[in-house]
Amino acid sequence: MSARNPGIPLDLEWVSKVRVNTQAVLKRAQQIPGRNKNKKQWQAAWLLRAVTCIDLTTLAGDDTPGNVHRLCMKASQPVRADLLQSMDMHDKGLTTAAVCVYPSRVADAVKTLKAANSRLPVASVATGFPAGQTPLKTRLEEVRLAVQDGAAEIDIVINRTLALTGQWEGSDFIKTSTGKEPVNATYPVAIVMVRAIRDYFLRTGHKVGFKPAGGIRTAKESLVWLTLMKEELGDEWLRPHLFRLGASSLLADIERQIYHYVTGHYAAYHEMPMA
Repeated sequence: MSARNPGIPLDLEWVSKVRVNTQAVLKRAQQIPGRNKNKKQWQAAWLLRAVTCIDLTTLAGDDTPGNVHRLCMKASQPVRADLLQSMDMHDKGLTTAAVCVYPSRVADAVKTLKAANSRLPVASVATGFPAGQTPLKTRLEEVRLAVQDGAAEIDIVINRTLALTGQWEGSDFIKTSTGKEPVNATYPVAIVMVRAIRDYFLRTGHKVGFKPAGGIRTAKESLVWLTLMKEELGDEWLRPHLFRLGASSLLADIERQIYHYVTGHYAAYHEMPMA
């Protein structure tokens, strides 16, 4: 992650002056999917970059130590070794950005990664995920317990009542959604958010990260998100300290596309290790 956001005194006048040109945002959002025209080795390179920005996630009610173990091993070796060997990328230490689990599964993830001699960080959704409506004391204790078990990063669900009533909170990263809503990461919302990040950087000099989450399932979509970040914020926001893709099934499709690049045909999903 990037350096902590030191924050600035709350300037409600600045906030109140923010205006969104909805039609312009929608027009820009329609343009983004067609912007990335990279093919063959260039597309493969972009897909590998996308892999390094994934928070490989499991947030299911029936998560067990076993499936968390498999998630961690996949995050440590996200693309089959023979495919990376063919691309001369086998010795580059390619991993996802992090694994993301519930607080109760943090210790399982940390144990697995430690046994595998992996330095991959464990992120945890805390503070009453996904609604954020539990009491503040409970939310803080959940964070403490996750950190105590070894979580290096915390995805905090803000109490949205505070935001809706003008009681704003600072952040190191901002995220489109929990991924548990009917509508999650959309391009129009993302454009507004990343331009707010740009405005904040120009005003304060501090870089805030961005994480779209929910509904990102295909390699093609990951390329669209990378294109959006590059065009709106620049190359530095193509790296995991400032950009994450919250996803559980995205990696499987990226690996299939890389398999196609290397072999010339598509693999069935069952031919790929758990993703």
